[in-house]
Amino acid sequence: MTQEEIKRHRTESVLKEIIPEALATLDDERINALLVTDVICSRGRSDAKVFLDKSFLTPSEQREALRQLRRVSGYIQNHCKQSEGWFRAPRLTFEFDEQPEKQSRMEALFKQISKKKEENDES
Repeated sequence: MTQEEIKRHRTESVLKEIIPEALATLDDERINALLVTDVICSRGRSDAKVFLDKSFLTPSEQREALRQLRRVSGYIQNHCKQSEGWFRAPRLTFEFDEQPEKQSRMEALFKQISKKKEENDES
C-alpha cells in the first residue's frame, strides 16, 4: 500500500466519523438521523462519495433527503474542515447504498440453489 493510499483511507475513515456528527447538528429530521455506511475518496482526495443507509426511507423520502443533502453539503464540508483543522475538505456527493439489497438478493439466490441441489441429491 502506497503512502497516498494510506492517506486516502485515513481521510475516508475520518469522514465516516465526522459526517454523522455534522448531520446530527442539522435541524432537519429527514437527514440528521441518516447513517453513513461508507465513504470513498477520489485519488487526490478532492472529492468524496458518501454512501447512506436507506433502510427506513421510501423512494420519495430518499429523493427529498438527497435534495436536502445537496443544499447543506457546503455546511457539512465546512464542519469537516473545521473539526479536523484541514485547509480544505473534499467535495461531498451523497448516494444511497445499494449493497445491502444486492447482498440479500444474492443470499436468496444461493438459498434457492442449495435447496434445488438438496432436492436433486435426494432424487
